[in-house]
Amino acid sequence: MELKKLHILASRRRIGRLMKKNGLVSVYTVAQYKPHKTRCNEADIKNELNREFQKESPLEAVVSDLTYVRVAGRWNYICLLIDLFNREIIGHSCGRAKDARLVCQAFAKVKGNLFDIQLFHTDRGNEFKNQLIDEVIKTFSIKRSLSMKGCPYDNAVSEATYKVIKTEFVRNRQFATIDDLSKELDAYVKWFNEKRIHSTLGYLSPLDFKYKFLKKIV
Repeated sequence: MELKKLHILASRRRIGRLMKKNGLVSVYTVAQYKPHKTRCNEADIKNELNREFQKESPLEAVVSDLTYVRVAGRWNYICLLIDLFNREIIGHSCGRAKDARLVCQAFAKVKGNLFDIQLFHTDRGNEFKNQLIDEVIKTFSIKRSLSMKGCPYDNAVSEATYKVIKTEFVRNRQFATIDDLSKELDAYVKWFNEKRIHSTLGYLSPLDFKYKFLKKIV
C-alpha cells in the first residue's frame, strides 16, 4: 500500500527478489518465546468487551497488556494502552517491574481526557488487580472488563499489537539502560501512531484514521 501511494507498481515476486538480493528477511517469520507466566487475577469481573473489537468512536474501549524486553541483560517491561477505535497507542510506559504502577504510568501519559474512556479491558494478569488501578478506574468512572481465564482471544487486539512491538521494535535492538528503552519507545510510538498503516483501518495510520473520522462529524 505504501508503494501504491508512491505510484510504484511491483508484484510480490519482484519484491521477493529485491529482498533476497539485499539480504532482507521478514521478522514476522521468527518464532516467539515467553519467559514465564504470572499469577491469575481471580476478580469477579465479566468480559464486558465480549470480543467486540470494532468501535465506532474514540476511547469507547481501551485494551492493555504488558510484555517483556531485555535491558542490559535483565528483563524489563512495557505497558501499552490501545484505543480499539483506531488502534492508536494512547498511553505507554516501561520499567523494571511488571506491576500496577507501570499500568498507572501508562495512564498518566494519555493526552486526552481520561473521563472519555468508557471501557478498560485486559487479561487476568495479576498486575491489573491492584488498589492503584482500582482508584484510577473509580476516579474517572471507567467500566472494567476482564478476559476469560486462559483465553488470549478475548484480548486479541492487544496480543496482536504486542506481536508487532516485539517484531518491529524489540527484536534486533539492544538497550543499555531503561532511559534508552524509554526514549526509543517514545519515538516508536510516535511513528506507530502517525505513520504505520493498518489493514483494519483501510491502510491508514491510526491518527490519519481518526482525523478522517473527526472531519466527518464536524
